[in-house]
Amino acid sequence: MDKPKVNAADRENSPPIIEWSILLLIVYSIITMVLESIPEMKPYASFFDWSETIVVAIFTVEYLTFWILSPNKRRYPFQFLHVIDLLAILPFYLTAGFDLRALRSLRLLRVFRIMKVARYSQSIQLLGKIFTRVAPDLVTCWIIAMMVLLISSCGIYYAEHETQPDVFTSIPEALWWSIVTLTTVGYGDAVPITALGRLFAGVLMFTGIGLVAFPTSFITTAIGEIRQEARSELETTAHR
Repeated sequence: MDKPKVNAADRENSPPIIEWSILLLIVYSIITMVLESIPEMKPYASFFDWSETIVVAIFTVEYLTFWILSPNKRRYPFQFLHVIDLLAILPFYLTAGFDLRALRSLRLLRVFRIMKVARYSQSIQLLGKIFTRVAPDLVTCWIIAMMVLLISSCGIYYAEHETQPDVFTSIPEALWWSIVTLTTVGYGDAVPITALGRLFAGVLMFTGIGLVAFPTSFITTAIGEIRQEARSELETTAHR
C-alpha cells in the first residue's frame, strides 16, 4: 500500500479543528512567555516550565509528522514556513539541561512561534505576497533614506556643532536627530537654532513625507494587482 503524502495544499486544507487548535496553542505559548517575564509570576515558575515542555512536545510532533509524510523530505526542512516551525522548538532543546546565560538567551527565539500563524491565515499570506512583490522598490527607498540621513547628519552637525556642542557632539549623535526628523516624529530633544540648521530641518521634513508616501504607493499598487490576479483566476476557473 502506498505511503500517504502531504503537500502544501493538503496541509492548508487540514480540518478546521486542527487549524484552530494550533492557532490557540500558538497564542497560549506567546501569552505564557510574556507572563513568565513578570517578576510577580516567579512563584509559578514550575507551571511555566511544564507548560513550555508540553507546548514544545506538541509542536515537535506536528513538525516531525508532516516531515515524515512530506513527498520531498530533503527540501522540507529548508522551506520558509518549516524553518519557522523549527525555530519555534529548537531553543527549548538547545537550552535544556544547560545553565549558561548565553544559551538561555536563545529562548527569545520562541517569538518566532507567532509567525506560524501565517500558515493558517490567508490574510497574512497575502501580506507576504505583497511585500515579496514590492521588495525591490522598498530596498530602493531604504537606500535613498540612508543617503538622505547621512547627508542631513553631516549638514546639521556642521551647522549646529559650534552653537550647540553638547547637543550635536558628533555626526553619529546628529544621526539620531536626522532619523527623528525624517520620520516626522520630532521628540524635541535636539532642536536646531541656527538659520542653516533650520533650513536643513525643513528640507528633511518635506523629504520624510515623500519617503513615507513612496512605499505606501508601492504597497497599495501591489494590493490592487494581486487582488485583480485573484479575480482573474476565479473567473478563469468558473468558465472551465
